[in-house]
Amino acid sequence: MTIWTASALVVVGLILLAGGGDLLVRGATSIARMAGLTPAVIGLTVVALGTSLPELVVSVIASIDRQPDLAVGNVVGSNLFNITFILGLAALIARLPIRGSVVKLEWPVMFLASAVCVGFSRDGVIDRIEAGVFLVSLVAFMAYSVYLARREVSAAEQADLVAEVQSLTLRRPGRDLALAIGATVGGVAILVVGGKLLVDGAVRLAQVAGLSERVIGLTIVAAGTSAPEVATSVVAAVKRQSDIAVANLIGSNIFNILGILGTAGLILPLRVAPGMLNHDMVWMVGTALLLFVLMWFRKTLSRPDGVILLGAYAIYLVGLLKDA
Repeated sequence: MTIWTASALVVVGLILLAGGGDLLVRGATSIARMAGLTPAVIGLTVVALGTSLPELVVSVIASIDRQPDLAVGNVVGSNLFNITFILGLAALIARLPIRGSVVKLEWPVMFLASAVCVGFSRDGVIDRIEAGVFLVSLVAFMAYSVYLARREVSAAEQADLVAEVQSLTLRRPGRDLALAIGATVGGVAILVVGGKLLVDGAVRLAQVAGLSERVIGLTIVAAGTSAPEVATSVVAAVKRQSDIAVANLIGSNIFNILGILGTAGLILPLRVAPGMLNHDMVWMVGTALLLFVLMWFRKTLSRPDGVILLGAYAIYLVGLLKDA
């Protein structure tokens, strides 16, 4: 297989992942509305998890195919990409004021999840018990987030959630349920096909390009599967919806660790390469700390902060590719 064929598989896989994820979210959102769930609950569960579906599918397929470097690298690389590149880009577009719950709830959970991930990986593997701890923690976090949303969501935030959920709801008089179920099932099928193509293409690309699967997972695969977060955060920054831009990315990072590593590790224990543990996960924790410093002292993310975050990602990439 040539490098062009492998690259084509990756690109087609990413396109299918994006399309399948959007179709699944629209179908699931419609079913949730028919079931009587409130927009706040749907927004914090179905919609919030929707942007991480590509990462979930790719890491699960990589785990099943016994490609742990791709499975773990996809998560670690996506978390780095979210915090440094995407948030940095959003901060360059518009100043992002930080609301209280980001510092008091979402960031501490993200940092704790990152630190525990490093701790679990010290023995070189994330086993099924540790993966189960991740999944139970995710359920607890989501339940608490929904509880807080029902009590503390403002009128403006409620209006944003209603508008977002309505925009994702399928409409076809007399056939809403059948259409929603069809979209959900079709979305799952497209996601699986896209994920398989991406994993196969990434493995072949690593082989023909002379790079490790770890590097491919941390860069091309991670950036590609984070495309939904790029679109969501850039649009939110343009619309001056800073709470969505920042909270969505931190929430995505939480789900990446707890949900994706939890699911993939429950299927098969995930081997963690020494380079992943001693370099990439250290950067994941370090950039989380950097974000906290920028948020805490200025209560906002401005253009200089965006430059700092983007610069951190550039330095990370140089170090990663230098040792590749």
